Amino acid sequence: MRWRRLRIQELPLAATGTTPNTLTREEREQRYELLWDGRTSWGWKSARGDKFPANGWEMKDGVLSVLASGGAESQAGGDIVTEQVFSDFELRLEFRLTPGANSGVKYFVDVDLNKGPGSAIGLEYQLLDDERHPDAKLGRDGNRKLAGLYDLIPAAAAKKTRPIGEWNEARIVSRGTHVEHWLNGEKVLEYERGSDAFRRLVSESKFKVWPDFGERPAGPILLQDHGDRVSFRNIKIRRLRRT
Repeated sequence: MRWRRLRIQELPLAATGTTPNTLTREEREQRYELLWDGRTSWGWKSARGDKFPANGWEMKDGVLSVLASGGAESQAGGDIVTEQVFSDFELRLEFRLTPGANSGVKYFVDVDLNKGPGSAIGLEYQLLDDERHPDAKLGRDGNRKLAGLYDLIPAAAAKKTRPIGEWNEARIVSRGTHVEHWLNGEKVLEYERGSDAFRRLVSESKFKVWPDFGERPAGPILLQDHGDRVSFRNIKIRRLRRT
């Protein structure tokens, strides 16, 4: 028996080793649900309207991408939000940055709060190319860098990141007032919403102008349009019970 010209094609599997935009048996048992089906805009809409943006976003080959449009905040397709709202939850997703990119994942969002230009208001898991984007050098003590609580709390300095252009996994856990940010399987920060320490940080941030910032009981999940190409997949969530 002889063989020749054998070839192997690598399939586009997720970082977890599963087919993108599907739930594993374990995830189904843990009552995760897909927030994006990998093909359509079902379950998502514009943060400024009732329909999914007509431009500025792309769904292709199982990847949801906000398109590059010059780096401005919410000036092209605009932010998108889930039609559902969440309070106690565990959110997991994979993201892929392009060089110099800026975006974010927001939660406890109030889409009615900001009627002017810019993004909808909510707590933000920052997505950023720390080496190339100037925002990494602004704020205080690195609180505008990747995986941080934007403009409030920096992620751990020893966070493990994969190179720009590769998939990274973000995880946000919210139970009661306790919130955690995770990056690639490691916890990088935690805080208590509404605590004295949290309110002090808000008072020293750009969000001090918004009453009771970050203390809503529930809100949608938001993916931000900041004018740079950033891609998402495997967006999954499960509702948690308070202990």
